[in-house]
Amino acid sequence: MSRPFLFLGTRAEDDIATEEFEAVRRFCQLPESRLDWLRVEQAPLPAIDLDRYAGIITGGSPFNSSDPIEIKSAVQRRVEADLGRLLDEIVARDLPFFGACYGIGTLGAHQGATIDRTYGEPPGASHITLTEEGAADPICAGLPLEFDAFVGHKEAVRTLPPNGVLLATSGPCPVQMFRIRTNLYATQFHPELDAAGLISRLAAYRNHGYFEPNELDRLVNEAQAANVEHAPTVLRNFAERYG
Repeated sequence: MSRPFLFLGTRAEDDIATEEFEAVRRFCQLPESRLDWLRVEQAPLPAIDLDRYAGIITGGSPFNSSDPIEIKSAVQRRVEADLGRLLDEIVARDLPFFGACYGIGTLGAHQGATIDRTYGEPPGASHITLTEEGAADPICAGLPLEFDAFVGHKEAVRTLPPNGVLLATSGPCPVQMFRIRTNLYATQFHPELDAAGLISRLAAYRNHGYFEPNELDRLVNEAQAANVEHAPTVLRNFAERYG
């Protein structure tokens, strides 16, 4: 029997957390039995037998890795410590890993990237371009060299980890996707988001500083007009390659 994947979520809002998990499962094209779920913000991360899993997936978060330690909540500090310890083992084993948005900051910070607010992007569609290495990477198979994907982040990777391979870039945010070793991937863009998913998050995070609240209607209209059909390809490829 094929091993499941494990999704590690960090969102406190039940409806948004559930939507994110279901979107990841849907775009990975996994049945319910093939994607386990742990909400790391709710309780300390238990001991995880990584041999049980085909790979680990993380999503976005209201947390910012680059925030000064003194303004991070106790929950955020505990989540970061838990994920850091888990990444110690994941990276050492080169265990398949896919992190989106907060996941790129988490993996990037763990591996020595510079994470700050230089290249934050407002919510909406961003035009992504694959690098030469990205075009040759199996996780990007089937992607056009240029495609749109939804973003929305206050921080981003400013400089790659020393061992990082840049796979995708954009004008507003130079590091949109990278790989560590052979099997560890992270994207700044959200491959799990379609228009309905982004609109739900816009409503949920309207007052969280990602955009001015009076811009909501415009952002909703732009989301509905965007074409992000290619972005989920990386999730499907990840699940197929390692599942």
